[in-house]
Amino acid sequence: MRIPANSGGNDRNARVERLRVSRAKDSEDKTKRALNAVDDLLRSGRRITVAQVARDASVSTWFVYNRPQVHQAVQDGISAQRTRGRQNSHAPEASQVSPAGLRTDLALAREEIKDLKKERDRLRSRVRLSLGAELEGVNQHELIERVQQIEQRNTALEQALSEARDRIADLEGQLREAEDDLTAARTSLRRAMRAVPTP
Repeated sequence: MRIPANSGGNDRNARVERLRVSRAKDSEDKTKRALNAVDDLLRSGRRITVAQVARDASVSTWFVYNRPQVHQAVQDGISAQRTRGRQNSHAPEASQVSPAGLRTDLALAREEIKDLKKERDRLRSRVRLSLGAELEGVNQHELIERVQQIEQRNTALEQALSEARDRIADLEGQLREAEDDLTAARTSLRRAMRAVPTP
């Protein structure tokens, strides 16, 4: 029995399609969990942060930042808490400021800072790559002209520096001569004063 030549391609396409559907469903489930986590935090009065939403929804902070719908919901929730304050109808106010709660907030803040640093480093890397690509795109003729201009400017500055040094040396010589003349004049004046007879 012969296997059709394109059956391998069909199997691969079917696998790719199943994988795509599975990923889409997984992403949809994560989105729902994250949005529910934001709603739960709003209702409970707990502070909304990216790290807290990610933890409650069992997703990564990268997912929260890069899923526009979720990120917008987090930002809206944070703004709402800032505007009207955190209202907690289920827990007494004292429990919100307990040492354990503060330690939890601190741990979450540290995690968020860590995630933000990773994101910053990733963005820096992208900027470096982008800058490198821009430099590669610059015309070689333009680069040669820029280098020549810099060399000419450097030569002019070196010449000006040399002239300034020569001028300083000349002025120092003139100063020494003037000091010698002054010393000689003072000596002559002393001699003249001694030679004048006293009445």
